[in-house]
Amino acid sequence: MTSLNPIERCALVDLTDLPRVGFRGLDSAAWLGTRGYQLPEAPNRALAQPDGGWVARLSQTEYLLLGSLADRGARIAAEEAGWQLTDAANYLLPRQDSHAWLQLSGCHVAEVMAKVCGVDLRPQAFPAGSVAQTSAARINVILINVGTDELPRFHILCDRPSLEYFQGAMLDAMDEFGGQPVGLDALLS
Repeated sequence: MTSLNPIERCALVDLTDLPRVGFRGLDSAAWLGTRGYQLPEAPNRALAQPDGGWVARLSQTEYLLLGSLADRGARIAAEEAGWQLTDAANYLLPRQDSHAWLQLSGCHVAEVMAKVCGVDLRPQAFPAGSVAQTSAARINVILINVGTDELPRFHILCDRPSLEYFQGAMLDAMDEFGGQPVGLDALLS
């Protein structure tokens, strides 16, 4: 039996430096569609984009765009930089300074999250593409299941000033499973 690498076993990666942005408004879906984004059909769902990024639908009219590792989030950064207020009901929600972004990966993600979150995040209850806006380790978080059968993964967004506290809580919860923090380079290899 081969041993699992940290990403496959239990790893926490800080993606906070990757671009992310939100848009809200009655025209947001149409506007994002014209920009080439594939959108989830219902709130609390997320879709992978062809470039490796993700779009999460947080409500009927609010979307969260997460940058791709492939382009280091350049597409998302360009969307934010190029957005202009027009007559359309589509409002920019900057998320770079408000939300930290972590990725929890490995075969123990549901067990780790059960230690800090009251939501059932096992694959049968929280399949890939699911979004939960809830509490974990006593802070508000957005959880997005971006995993596959081969590699379970959650993107977790939390209040940026709480990042150090939240990372500590997550690492404590991961300890039982041999979890560890890993650098962004581990995802690129």
